[in-house]
Amino acid sequence: MDFIAGAIGGGVSAAVGYPLDTVKVRIQTEKSYHGIRHCIVETYRTEKVPGFFRGVSMTIVMASFISSFSFGVYKNFLYNICQLRYGSADRKPSKVDISFAGCATGAVRVVLLAPAEIAKVRLQIQKEPHHLMASTHVLASKPKYHGAVHCLRMIIKEEGLGGLYKGSLALLCRDCHSFATYFLTYSALCDWLTPAGKDKPDLWAVLLSGGCAGVLGWGAATPMDVIKARMQADGEGQRKYTGLMHCARESIKEEGVRVLFKGLGLNSLRAFPTNMMIFFTYEAVMRLGERLAK
Repeated sequence: MDFIAGAIGGGVSAAVGYPLDTVKVRIQTEKSYHGIRHCIVETYRTEKVPGFFRGVSMTIVMASFISSFSFGVYKNFLYNICQLRYGSADRKPSKVDISFAGCATGAVRVVLLAPAEIAKVRLQIQKEPHHLMASTHVLASKPKYHGAVHCLRMIIKEEGLGGLYKGSLALLCRDCHSFATYFLTYSALCDWLTPAGKDKPDLWAVLLSGGCAGVLGWGAATPMDVIKARMQADGEGQRKYTGLMHCARESIKEEGVRVLFKGLGLNSLRAFPTNMMIFFTYEAVMRLGERLAK
């Protein structure tokens, strides 16, 4: 049931937060935008509403799958940790147990997430037509990527299978500590907001806890999210970055330390409603399943 509830929650949240995610990626990877409002206005002016939803179909499918995987793996890690430490999977986990399970979940999901992330980033930053050249003549003018699957095929063709995992070290660094923060915050707030005598929080408490967990999790993730996005976008023509540290050094050298916090406001704005929906949907489905099982 953890896997089913996670899948539904992930798909719903991905659809809700995708337009702001597109704006965030463009601000992080391109210097032509002067802020959130400027990026939104320019995207709408040149591409209209579809510009905010490039790559959304694959993202919803992958978000459902990865969210299902993440919640299922997290719960299984937690059950096994409790079994090993206390001799019972039903024992209430400590904050250290929750943090470790969250960190391990963040590490494991990178294997599945990296190809979906690079396709999402490449599609989100694609604006101008891609020109096919033969000698000095332009043969055609059309978008380079025609969808998520075509994007993945082109990356493999041009960059090899390793191209699908470009930026995966930054993604690993991002998700390990951010998922530890994410699940720990949610658990701590739910415990705090659960009335005495009840074993589960009310749904309003789930909404608030999920939203706050998302904001803090993305706050911790943003610096590595910037590096990841730049490394994944760095695939056209001559490559600019040779690795994670090189990307971080060059970005800070050119734009200062605050470049690592580009998109922090958008991440926080997007994280609250999307993670409210993830945890609300997850808890609602889990409770419905429990009722049906009785």
